[in-house]
Amino acid sequence: MMKNGLTYADAGVDIDAGNSLVERIKPAAKRTSRPGVMAGLGGFGALFDLKGAGYEDPILVAATDGVGTKLRIAIDTGNVDTIGIDLVAMCVNDLVCQGAEPLFFLDYFATGKLDLESATRIIEGIAAGCEASGCALIGGETAEMPGMYEAGDFDLAGFAVGAMERGADLPAGVKEGDVLLGLASDGVHSNGYSLVRRVVEVSGLSWDDDAPFADGSLGAALLAPTRLYVKQALAAVRAGGVHGLAHITGGGLTENLPRVLPDGLGAAIDLSSWDLPPVFRWLTETGGMAEAELLKTFNAGVGMVLVVDADAAEQISALLSDAGETVYRLGAVTPGEGVTYSGSLL
Repeated sequence: MMKNGLTYADAGVDIDAGNSLVERIKPAAKRTSRPGVMAGLGGFGALFDLKGAGYEDPILVAATDGVGTKLRIAIDTGNVDTIGIDLVAMCVNDLVCQGAEPLFFLDYFATGKLDLESATRIIEGIAAGCEASGCALIGGETAEMPGMYEAGDFDLAGFAVGAMERGADLPAGVKEGDVLLGLASDGVHSNGYSLVRRVVEVSGLSWDDDAPFADGSLGAALLAPTRLYVKQALAAVRAGGVHGLAHITGGGLTENLPRVLPDGLGAAIDLSSWDLPPVFRWLTETGGMAEAELLKTFNAGVGMVLVVDADAAEQISALLSDAGETVYRLGAVTPGEGVTYSGSLL
């Protein structure tokens, strides 16, 4: 009988490293615990008690997303500490647009060969994003897949579940005359990075070069994490008068605002109501980009839009400002379809 002594480790999969990673991240996951969490990491599934979270007649809302080719910059620069925040933000910012409170989060981390230090930093970032949005990190999957990824490469996906009481879903009651309040973004967030990387290539700069639009290196500036709007947006919803929210991701204002508008209604936006952040001005000028392309690809400095009753607009704007948000009065809901612009960003 032939014996070759091969092991799973010989094939490139280190089960012990995976177990070590779980032990390392348990303290980070524990920091995200919230009412409703029933067990720690390590089981075959994750349990959550909706009644323990305070819900009487809940509707569940689920969202999943990734970080896109922003990962390429994180991998190439070795700066992986905040990419997990992006992963969480892309999911939980979507949940609040439905009127839901994010409850728990699971991650999927895949790589060719597990690097414990790098993986720990990535998942610490995921935990930081969860903690900041009141969402528990209750499970996930680490997949070591030799032959599927080049050395040092990895991929991330996130899965968030939230809840709301029956009848509290958004959008609801959007009408002509509602005011559009925009919340400032913290940069490019996590969309459009295939174009960002192409612009950087055209510029001739490297990730280590000084950023032309900010302090520090170009790579670090472009890795500024996606802003988390969860707690602020939920506070505004609970204050009353919010009819809808739109997370401004891929497709920009042009494509995302219509997603919360009923048939027959559109949005009129005054582009002079906010200043285009320097990163977008540099991308636009370096890439020779038209304003319409900017508005359909990037958030252009507005990461979340609230559709609010005109009578509540000042109160909600003040509430958001007190919570640390920069608030722009962008325009209003109008008859018609789609988004129309006046003024100019460039």
